[in-house]
Amino acid sequence: MNKNKICIKPCPGNNLSVRIPYDRTLFCLIKNIPAGRRDHAEGIWYIPDKKEYFDSILEAALTQKYEVIIGEPERFNTSTPIIEDDTLINLRRELTIRKYSRSTIHSYMYYNSELLKHSGKIPEQIVQEDITFFLFSTITEKNLTASTVQIILNALKFNYGQLLKREFIYEITGPRRDKKLPVVLSKNEINSIIESISNLKHKTIIMLIYSAGLRLNEAITITKSSIDMDRGVINVKSGKGRKDRTTLLSETFCMILKTYLDAYHPDKWLFEGQEKGAHIAGRSVQNIFQRAVLKAGIEKPVTVHTLRHSFATHLLEQGIDIRYIQELLGHQSPNTTMIYTHVSKNKLTSIKSPLDI
Repeated sequence: MNKNKICIKPCPGNNLSVRIPYDRTLFCLIKNIPAGRRDHAEGIWYIPDKKEYFDSILEAALTQKYEVIIGEPERFNTSTPIIEDDTLINLRRELTIRKYSRSTIHSYMYYNSELLKHSGKIPEQIVQEDITFFLFSTITEKNLTASTVQIILNALKFNYGQLLKREFIYEITGPRRDKKLPVVLSKNEINSIIESISNLKHKTIIMLIYSAGLRLNEAITITKSSIDMDRGVINVKSGKGRKDRTTLLSETFCMILKTYLDAYHPDKWLFEGQEKGAHIAGRSVQNIFQRAVLKAGIEKPVTVHTLRHSFATHLLEQGIDIRYIQELLGHQSPNTTMIYTHVSKNKLTSIKSPLDI
């Protein structure tokens, strides 16, 4: 291995493999990561695949001028390496300093690199037509959704707009997004899913997500100390956008939570994973939910996130003000929360079909 390179790759078991040259600062940093272990024969460290660990290693590496090679997630489906010229190295450094997530850093690096490969130019030579043609070619070849195209455009705008100060980038507009309404489960369907789960731990985490309107990542990383039973609230730390918020602690959920705590005695994380010191994996929760949906006989196209959509819609149908729902969900804009007004049944129940008149 090149002594000036650090290689980080995802590997089975929700871990990262990290190959580093011997550097006292880096060695001490990675040695102190909980649940980390070293394969002395291969000279590789294995650590939990968690954002805070990845960011600390990446920031230390870039500070000390190491080149960082990151294994590409499968979703990018490419065997070609990401270009690492001075401009893109600076892009990675800025994203890291600004605390962007690991997946965002990689996607921004990937799409900016793909633009350079497609155009055959260096960043200083890129003009508006290069980006327009790149977007057109990528959309045509890969049949991308509007959301994915917007991610590509955001990646290019960050680099060419914020960092390189190229004004033309702001003249490029993204495609119109598909106006799809979220799928919502009825309360009876929610109850059927919960009742179909026999495992106490699995039932508890699914009940938590629905009763508090949590995102999947918020649920798997929640700590015991986040549950405030005295005040009857849940304190969500560093949710989407690195924002803290407070949400509901259901009385019904509290009853099963107490049973769960007595049975499992979790330490830090409310829902611990298979490895010591790690929280449950998101993929595990997705599998739990899908098995429960199948067992409950529900045929709607649903995911774990459907529980959050259902939480918001059911609150709206209770007559809760949309502004309170916005706060509970942690939405920055009320427009995001307003989508639930389109799936609430309240405005339809007072209207009779012509067939019923």
